[in-house]
Amino acid sequence: MLRKILVPVDFTPKNERALDAARELATAAGGEITLVHVVETLEDELDGDLREFYARLEQRAAERMAESLAKLGKGTFGRRSAIVLGHRARAVIDYAEKEGIELIVLSSHRVDPDHPGADWMTISYRIAILARCPVMLVK
Repeated sequence: MLRKILVPVDFTPKNERALDAARELATAAGGEITLVHVVETLEDELDGDLREFYARLEQRAAERMAESLAKLGKGTFGRRSAIVLGHRARAVIDYAEKEGIELIVLSSHRVDPDHPGADWMTISYRIAILARCPVMLVK
């Protein structure tokens, strides 16, 4: 049973479906949900001005993360959150590996049947292809 579940969040309404799916899975397994938000960085090296800028973004994300955790509601599952800096897909994958995550649940867009290959480089697609653990895409 997959008990350590990671849900990347960007604080948009599309996250609701992924949160609902993760809640159901964690409740059934007696597992733990970790919400992770990635503050996208522009460069690998941060100078002083950028550090302050990213610190403000992290603070705003922490406030919104508290709201996302509250949306999980009451339950018999564990819950925690993390905010990381980096490039979104790589940061999610690295975090999942470091924390021993067993399943990533994330929202995805619907594919346009008239242009099925147009959206292959989305973040959800990159995570699904590159992650070492199972990935559930919720539409």
